Amino acid sequence: MRQQKALTLKTLNKSNVWDIQENDVFRIWEAAEKESDLKDNVRHYADIIRSAFDIEEIKVDRPEVVSKYEARGFKVGLVKIDDNAKVKWAIKKRPILRVTDLTYENIRHISAAKLLEVIERNFGGGWESLSQSVQDIIERGFDISTTTLPKDRLHKPGGMYEKKVHDGYEVLEIAKGTWVEAIFAKEKPKTEESPKAKFEPKEVPEKEETPQDSTEEEEEEDVVVEDHYNEPDEDDDDDTFDEDKLTEESYRTTYDEDPETLELEASEMGDEEEY
Repeated sequence: MRQQKALTLKTLNKSNVWDIQENDVFRIWEAAEKESDLKDNVRHYADIIRSAFDIEEIKVDRPEVVSKYEARGFKVGLVKIDDNAKVKWAIKKRPILRVTDLTYENIRHISAAKLLEVIERNFGGGWESLSQSVQDIIERGFDISTTTLPKDRLHKPGGMYEKKVHDGYEVLEIAKGTWVEAIFAKEKPKTEESPKAKFEPKEVPEKEETPQDSTEEEEEEDVVVEDHYNEPDEDDDDDTFDEDKLTEESYRTTYDEDPETLELEASEMGDEEEY
């Protein structure tokens, strides 16, 4: 509320203009009529107001004409455009009825219940039926979760539905045959960040290059991986049999016969040599 009371034509922008109503426009404009630079900035101020309001100039100022505008929900009042004259404006806040009415400027100025009402009115296909651009706008102002379950399981005690409602989420249920898609929406906390700060990427200071770093990079680039594919194996370089390389497992693999039999055969061979 303090922010709304402090608003002037000079502090009005395409985001906070959604916080005010038709009568506020006339009040703010009247307060600025005493400022000398109003005439030079009339177009700029009017463009900001038109981003959230429909404005029509009443050129035929008769009671029956004014009544027709009021019947359509317009508020009618006088605004000073230049030093010599005032004009009569009919002003009406733009309604947010379709998802195409949602913008980055107004998404934080509607409730979660209003958002789900807009989604339900425009699409029966659920969250995935929304375009990516619309999803991005919505997620700028709301935390969104979805789940699709059979009807008899959606409201299961202790399930996602119960937990989300307990956490303050609004829910939209969309029937899909025997299944139901639940869209959960909760407003994100508002911050004092300026729009510029939100969209500009944070600059990362470049690392200062030192001579040592440069040398290391050059050495890494000059590294050549040697090709040993066609080189002979080490075992092929030396035909000399190395008994130390044999292991107990090697003996077991080489000789499959019973050791006692081998000893017997060796004894018989010794006897033969005696002859």
